[in-house]
Amino acid sequence: MKCKVNIDKPLLIVSVLLALVAGSCSTTRRIPADDMLYTGLKKVTIDGVDGEKVPSDVVSQVKDAVEVEPNNAIWHSAYYRWPFPLGLWVYNNWSNPKKGLKHWLYEKLVSEPVLMSDVKPEVRTKMVDQILENNGFFRGHTSYELVQGKNKKKARLSYTVNTGPAYMVDSIELLPDSTHLLHSIDSVARRLTTLRKGERYCVDSLSAARTAIANAMRNRGYYFFRPEYIEYLADSTINPGSIALRMVMPSSVPAFALKRYRIGNVTTYIYRNEGGGTPDTTSTRVGDLIVMEPARLRKKIIPENVTLRPGKYLSVRDMDRTQTYLSRLGIFNAINIEVIPDTVNKESDLLNVAIACTFDTPLEASVEVNVSSKSNSYLGPGAIFNVTNRNIFGGGEQLNVQLTGAYEWQTGHNRSSLFNSYEVGLNASLAFPRLLAPKFIPRLRRAVHWTRVSVGADLLNRPHYFKMAQFNAAFSYDWRSNRYIQNNLTLFKLTYTDLMHTTHAFDSIMDANQAIAQSFRSQFIPQLSYSIIYDRAMDRDNTINVQGTVTEAGNIFYGIWEAFGKRGEKKLFGVPFSQFVKATGQIVYGHRIGRGDSWLMSRIFVGAAHAYGNSAQVPYSEQFYCGGANSVRAFTVRSIGPGSYHVPGTTSNDYFDQTGTFKFEANLEYRFPIIGPVHGAVFLDAGNVWLLENDPARPGGMLKASTFFKDLALGTGVGIRFDIGMLVLRGDLGIGIHAPYDTGRSGYYNMTSFGNSLAFHLAIGYPF
Repeated sequence: MKCKVNIDKPLLIVSVLLALVAGSCSTTRRIPADDMLYTGLKKVTIDGVDGEKVPSDVVSQVKDAVEVEPNNAIWHSAYYRWPFPLGLWVYNNWSNPKKGLKHWLYEKLVSEPVLMSDVKPEVRTKMVDQILENNGFFRGHTSYELVQGKNKKKARLSYTVNTGPAYMVDSIELLPDSTHLLHSIDSVARRLTTLRKGERYCVDSLSAARTAIANAMRNRGYYFFRPEYIEYLADSTINPGSIALRMVMPSSVPAFALKRYRIGNVTTYIYRNEGGGTPDTTSTRVGDLIVMEPARLRKKIIPENVTLRPGKYLSVRDMDRTQTYLSRLGIFNAINIEVIPDTVNKESDLLNVAIACTFDTPLEASVEVNVSSKSNSYLGPGAIFNVTNRNIFGGGEQLNVQLTGAYEWQTGHNRSSLFNSYEVGLNASLAFPRLLAPKFIPRLRRAVHWTRVSVGADLLNRPHYFKMAQFNAAFSYDWRSNRYIQNNLTLFKLTYTDLMHTTHAFDSIMDANQAIAQSFRSQFIPQLSYSIIYDRAMDRDNTINVQGTVTEAGNIFYGIWEAFGKRGEKKLFGVPFSQFVKATGQIVYGHRIGRGDSWLMSRIFVGAAHAYGNSAQVPYSEQFYCGGANSVRAFTVRSIGPGSYHVPGTTSNDYFDQTGTFKFEANLEYRFPIIGPVHGAVFLDAGNVWLLENDPARPGGMLKASTFFKDLALGTGVGIRFDIGMLVLRGDLGIGIHAPYDTGRSGYYNMTSFGNSLAFHLAIGYPF
């Protein structure tokens, strides 16, 4: 059948016509006569001997060898295809002009067919047979079958793999124990789980064993030893059906590779970022330190981070540790470690080590600009100016100063003043790249740990409501207890909130809701908190991130005041201090879909806070809210909750009311690549905040098991991300499905209209 399409029409018409005719036009018209279109796998059957289960690693290798994607594969599947092969239709039925819109459209839509001659099933069966042999199945056999339908120019493939019996290793003969090197090799080999009698013969296991042996030797002074200096002889004739294995070392191994070396001179060179300078040499316990002066460097930090010592046997592990320890200081942009043989005395067993470090630029500045849109009809730009000195005292100490600013104006018909809201803040922190803490705290030696001191001040002015100042100071630790666990302990954080000025409108709102008024009062917030993050890629297809935080405020101060007989409300410098506990937990799990870069991400968040003792309410800044770019994206920030409570239509104080002391959120998001750095997403969000204690001014806001699921706001939506590695720009369009409050409509889908159910968010970074 021939199809003609007028591609001089507008692009939209062309696209519609393509979709309509793609299913009916030929997708095999240009297939060569002696070939056919590969349409995927029908099945892959892998049978062991007498129904025995085939090892999972062998099954995986076999499938990797035969699973070839056909055209228009669904999620990179080798078995399933999308029903409309648009790219194939274009290839078979369009011509390709040399230029113009027709050429551009052809190049964007066309997909060359995957032919059976490209797949080469006869070659793949030989590949599988080789895989079986490499895994000890020497009597295995693989065959394939073409599965054709009505169109004889198309075919699927079915593979049948019979593994045969597995050959097991029944004996292992190691090297003769005649030298220190051979003795060391045998000692390591005996401890390897990949090299044991009774295991199935496997080439990959043997290769892994000799790599492990070579690495061990290089850590014992045999610097020039390589994996290829170990070979295996396998004999299946001594005991038919089994393998007798012998480890040998070829006679061609060079003499210098058999020699054990000690460290001679260790010299560390410190170069200026801009080059030049005058060399200044200092002798240290780890060798000479040559610094190109002038340079800002505390010279004792170099010996602290160099693990190579003159006279010790040379270890590659120590070289790697030295590289890691120097890198984590964050003050060098290049570190190179070179081993230099003694050219004067070739028989010497000493190797000199030269470490070259080049300073990085100490100052780093960044500017971040954003635009925020809030549920209280405020819209406006914001900016963050950040300056960091990464080597303020010459030991990798980081001084960070951050200036933030935001200006917002009220939109819509409710605006009542040309003078609008603004917020400014100045925050500074000094971080030391070491843990100034007791040694009993478990920490990972090869990771960098930080001790931080920070101070800050913020001023928030909402002219229709209030002016508030906030000051804070903190002392904290950040450290890794192992490769997967990050810890943060804030030993002390003191925040002072001063409600400097209020308007009559704000006072009226506070008078109507004493719970909110209590949370806004001027107060000190003395805090101690601990958070832990477990972050791990379990394998290439599964990741998990678990976070937990526990915060207490005011309890230590309260106990001290009580101990000294102070009763009633307790104050610090004449101002009440807050007392509460707060805990949050979050789990993020990711699973790769197919073999590409498509991921299904899921998240659950739970948080609770409770005030007692010296406080009637949790401070407003510590309460939870819902909605926005990183929450339930079908709703704007603070537009839902607590519970089924909704601000009466005659008021505009929703910015203050819609917080809670309990929060639950659940998110599901499918992320997939589109083209280049552009990625797409489809998501489903649910969540809300509640009150743990009843508030008559906010009916329906209290957490109850009987109404929990009904109170969950639910939304879906689509998103687009521009991911350039270090920066992700994100746009999400949320679509409301269920609002937890009364909208005037019955049924679970209770949005007043589709247009009113939409919420668009621009953000930086992924939502979770």
